[in-house]
Amino acid sequence: MTVDRAKLAEFLRRSRERLRPEEVGLVVGPRRRTPGLRREELAQLAGVSADYVMRLEQARGPQPSTQLLAALARALRLSEDERDHLYLLAGHRPPAGSGAGHEVRPALRYLLDRLGDTPAQLVTDLGDLLAQNALADALFGCVCEIGERDRNIMWRWFTDPRMRALYRVEDHDQLGRELVADLRAAAAHRGYDQPATALIERLEAASEQFTALWHRHEVALRRGHRVSVVHPTVGPIEFDFEVLQTQATDQRLRLFTPPPESASIEALELLRNVGPETAHRSHE
Repeated sequence: MTVDRAKLAEFLRRSRERLRPEEVGLVVGPRRRTPGLRREELAQLAGVSADYVMRLEQARGPQPSTQLLAALARALRLSEDERDHLYLLAGHRPPAGSGAGHEVRPALRYLLDRLGDTPAQLVTDLGDLLAQNALADALFGCVCEIGERDRNIMWRWFTDPRMRALYRVEDHDQLGRELVADLRAAAAHRGYDQPATALIERLEAASEQFTALWHRHEVALRRGHRVSVVHPTVGPIEFDFEVLQTQATDQRLRLFTPPPESASIEALELLRNVGPETAHRSHE
């Protein structure tokens, strides 16, 4: 990424001019004519020299460091979106946004329940299953009897044969590679924090196949693609699988929609009529 010095200079100047001195605890004298902060005041708040601020606003000087950008963002009282914009203009990747962890917002739970014709799941970026609607229960089975620590899609894929049995054998290798590549992308985005590291170590201890795939160092976020689920009651169902980013950076909405005018629409309707209570019962 390269620095856009002209736009960075303009953004810093406009942000400084919009910020009133009293908003940052400065006393305004009767003869003050500057509508916003002075360069010297911004420099003092950010812990840098006034000359450095001047050079940035004149589109001169070296590329600002991430530490300096963080100080400027705090001093200018930038919102998260404005902070990210500042980083991008300066040629840096923005810091990770706020995460929701395992908390499910009421609006997302409501949305899951309203998607009555579409299997839908809410998962973390590491694959922890947080919630799913009734049709997803019927499709994949209820996880109510699985311990919370094991409600991870990655963990179940590499340790639970019942999870793999829901997919065609010829697709297993590709699905496994996609899952591991997605986990590596998520772990890197998190900076290999404690939850990501703990999951990776647990998987390496439990699965030689995971370990082999992990050391291939493939990286790719899972996005939309075609997937076939082999349901024990209604048989194969083909889906267009989509992954949507939620407001929280560490949660994703997974949707399984049948292709238009396909036999999978009828199969999904049959599954909906069977219901989650009986869909997997006779095959447990």
